[in-house]
Amino acid sequence: MQRFIGCLGIIIGLWSVSAIAQPEVQLGINIGEPTSVQKRAIGEAAKVMDDFMQAFNAQDSARWASTLLFPHVRISSGGVVVHPSREEFIEQMDFQAFARTYNWQRSAWDSLNVVQADANKVHIAVQFTRYNPQQKPLASFESLYILQPDAAGKWGIRARSSFAP
Repeated sequence: MQRFIGCLGIIIGLWSVSAIAQPEVQLGINIGEPTSVQKRAIGEAAKVMDDFMQAFNAQDSARWASTLLFPHVRISSGGVVVHPSREEFIEQMDFQAFARTYNWQRSAWDSLNVVQADANKVHIAVQFTRYNPQQKPLASFESLYILQPDAAGKWGIRARSSFAP
């Protein structure tokens, strides 16, 4: 049974609403009552997830890349892509082509559920929806995001496994 932890108000408060009204997204915790160490890690991961979606919707490749750790791995569409560096990731991202291909204007988290967490890694099962310029949903996708801190302690997304193309 999915449990929402009310004592993590700081995390729940992190999910911002853009200029376009969105339902409030709560971070679900599926690991029982988290320890204080897990709470700290989950809080850092929640900030990264919020920044990730804001940067993606702003179509800001550099800011989006700052939410990732490199090498970065994405598993989707029957393949695996490894981005070895921030520079390569930014260079290959073409938001205009993405928008044309998918008739995309923005995306939004539908749900984020922590399924595993410790001091140095958090796994979040997510569902997100892509929207067209008329704000009609195009499709929703389930994914798994793996977050961890780098050597300097900065948290980021190390890998994503998605059913989205």
